[in-house]
Amino acid sequence: MYYNGSCHGINCCRTSIPSSLNYLNTSFRDIVDPVNDRNKCKYAFMVDAEWFDSDVMSLNDVQKLEYVPAVLDWGTNGSTADSSVGSLCSSNASCLNISSIYHCSCNDGYDGNPYLPHGCEDINECLDSKLNNCQKICINTLGSYECSCPDGYYLYHKHKCYKQDDSGTRSQVAITGIVFTYLVIAILLLGTWWLWKIVKRRKKTKLKEKLFKRNGGLLLQQQLSSSSEGNVEKTKVFTSKELEKATDHYNVNRILGQGGQGTVYKGMLTDGRIVAVKKSKIQDKGKLQHFINEVVILSQINHRNVVKLLGCCLETEVPLLVYEFIPNGTLSQHIHDQNDEFPLSWDMRLQIGTEVAGALSYLHSAASLPIYHRDVKSTNILLDDKYRAKVADFGTSRSINIDQTHLTTRVLGTFGYLDPEYFRSSQFTEKSDVYSFGVVLVELLTGEKVISSTRCEEERSLVTYFISTMKNNCLYDILDTRVMEEGVKEEMMAVANLAKRCLNLNGRKRPTMKEVAMELEGIRTSHGATISQQNYEEIECSSVAEQVEPWDVDVDLASTSTSSCSDHI
Repeated sequence: MYYNGSCHGINCCRTSIPSSLNYLNTSFRDIVDPVNDRNKCKYAFMVDAEWFDSDVMSLNDVQKLEYVPAVLDWGTNGSTADSSVGSLCSSNASCLNISSIYHCSCNDGYDGNPYLPHGCEDINECLDSKLNNCQKICINTLGSYECSCPDGYYLYHKHKCYKQDDSGTRSQVAITGIVFTYLVIAILLLGTWWLWKIVKRRKKTKLKEKLFKRNGGLLLQQQLSSSSEGNVEKTKVFTSKELEKATDHYNVNRILGQGGQGTVYKGMLTDGRIVAVKKSKIQDKGKLQHFINEVVILSQINHRNVVKLLGCCLETEVPLLVYEFIPNGTLSQHIHDQNDEFPLSWDMRLQIGTEVAGALSYLHSAASLPIYHRDVKSTNILLDDKYRAKVADFGTSRSINIDQTHLTTRVLGTFGYLDPEYFRSSQFTEKSDVYSFGVVLVELLTGEKVISSTRCEEERSLVTYFISTMKNNCLYDILDTRVMEEGVKEEMMAVANLAKRCLNLNGRKRPTMKEVAMELEGIRTSHGATISQQNYEEIECSSVAEQVEPWDVDVDLASTSTSSCSDHI
């Protein structure tokens, strides 16, 4: 029985001839079926299995054929000498060793019987297009072939033909290939760079978000949105990109000043406003959470003589502060760096002192919570385009402490301005700011530096020098030349006595900033001797009660106005 030309063992029989046989003996006999005599073997044949399996033909059809193909593969065993093995194969044939049996095979490009002399003949590939890939002309060679092109064409890559005057010339094709290669490389590099930029931008964005949260940005936004104060709404949270652009990436040419707390840069916002950007030095990161409270409180300060805090940036390691820009530098520069073009007159000095006192009085008493500056000095007093005083640098880049109803910034202070009582007790009060302001008044009067190496050792401190001269009734010898030329004696003495009261070693005996501001305003508006005489009487009365204080001395107005230190030598 067979199905689709295949024998399944019923009424048919199929077997394979084993390989590596030395000989094969075949015989065909009739085999009678004992059951049915008609089922005896009718025909048999030996055929190439590959041909039989691949050709669609039934067993019944085979018996009608005159012959079937069979392949006999010859070989010699390994006992034959090597020299004789080589002579078995025809020329253009190769000898193959398969399981110790040597077989011959025609080389590539040849076909035929490899065992016969000259049995392997050259194949003409040019006769069959499937055997060659020539575009135009095929030239047969022994064992192979070559391609050629007709006149007016040139051969490219061994088989293609291009016209010599065609746009697709050889050089153009080469250039096209090179350009394409470089284009692919450029696309890969551009894609890599683009991915790198995306990853870098994401990392930078995540870092900014992390710093913004760590620096209390969410708390600040919440307080700004919930606050009912109109001034708070004007406070802006700047991005780091905005401030980088405003300061030209913190260009050294934009530096306005440098100090122990950081560097201040001049910048211009996108709306054209000129600002000062304070980039603080890294402080205790654990105190940054208190920074936001101070920003919110100081943003509510609205006084014409206090530098306005416009906003901050929380996307950096240490928060950046943005203030209004004050163009005419610090009071210290105008006092100690003599400017012949525009020196400070006595009226201007008195006005500046009055304005600073008014600003400090506002911070101490008129603000929603008392704010102590804790670093009052001439370098922290700025002058605008009309030479009006602006109190600056509240240490807002540092932490704050809220103690009951008083808010103070943690500033150690500056040597020469530091309240001795605060230095001894470590307790800062509003009278500590009064002491520091008294030092500024002495600077305005004398034009001297707070600490000077040009004075003798006992008088290197300006405060000590000032108290000593007043004790010796030699005040006029240390007053600034311009003050002596333009000032009124009564006004100068009144300011000097006020400064002396501010410098009292006993903080409780110092006036408040409100009293200082009122007294300076009175000196400015009064040109008579009433205020001066009244202040003198107050000093005289207080001097009797304060004789135990080493810096409290009596001042004789009459003698002071006519004598000098030389009279006491």
